[in-house]
Amino acid sequence: MGRTIVITGAGSGFGALAARALADAGHTVYAAMRDTAGRNASRVAEAEAYAADHQVDLRTVELDVLSQESADAAVATVLSEAGTLDVVVHNAGHMVTGPTEAFTPEELAAVYDTNVLGTQRVNRAALPHLRAQEHGLVLWIGSTSTRGGTPPYLAPYFAAKAAMDALAVSYAAELARFGIETTIVVPGAFTSGTNHFATGGHPAEQAVLPAYEERYAGLMDQVAQRLAALAPADAPASLVADAIVEVVDTPPGERPFRVHVDPANDGSEEVSRVADRIRAEFLTRIGLDDLLSPHGTAA
Repeated sequence: MGRTIVITGAGSGFGALAARALADAGHTVYAAMRDTAGRNASRVAEAEAYAADHQVDLRTVELDVLSQESADAAVATVLSEAGTLDVVVHNAGHMVTGPTEAFTPEELAAVYDTNVLGTQRVNRAALPHLRAQEHGLVLWIGSTSTRGGTPPYLAPYFAAKAAMDALAVSYAAELARFGIETTIVVPGAFTSGTNHFATGGHPAEQAVLPAYEERYAGLMDQVAQRLAALAPADAPASLVADAIVEVVDTPPGERPFRVHVDPANDGSEEVSRVADRIRAEFLTRIGLDDLLSPHGTAA
């Protein structure tokens, strides 16, 4: 049965790939992106062309995760047009690279705003509907950096993704009694097929950069090259989209809590397996094991 899905940050990268893959699988998909009448107008046109060429239900909706008003309006549009909302995919994110010291606190806050607070704005818009219907899926696009190998010069992004993961874990328990499922899809370092590195930001503070360049000359290029070398050549970014489709198409109540898509195998899956087991054991010890799976009256 086709579901109605909204994906944030779906103009490019994992989001665009997932939007197309989910539409191909028979779902009604809203590819959410900001500035649909301006900077992203060409991406709106691309989505419309894809829908027409492939005879699928792929739509776009204006959604800026930095604005609660925009998130509210986007969800209202989806509900008005489709009549329902079944799946929210938190994909919008922004990467920055450079020595951590060079970033101002305001720049770190901006990364956190997009990657963490953006999910909260969308949840506050969508969850009242999901709670009322007592079923749905909140799917978070995480990062292996939360628990796996972490090269330097990516700290603001890594810190924000770790915060988002922590938020997702807490939400999972808090939504279970409403029959709402949570899955965290955890991609590894895909250095091609997305715009993460190409559109990543850099620190505004330039004064400290020479000192780091003296000791860490060319480090970011080295990191990118070595991450690319770790991943098999036949591991495209579309693997993440495939994983998202598989989760959505899994029957309610049977969806996995966490799915890793990490061709480079940076260790995140192993560490997460322990962390998720401890979470389950602890909730059981304090008599809250019912929060480990959704069980609302309509689930």
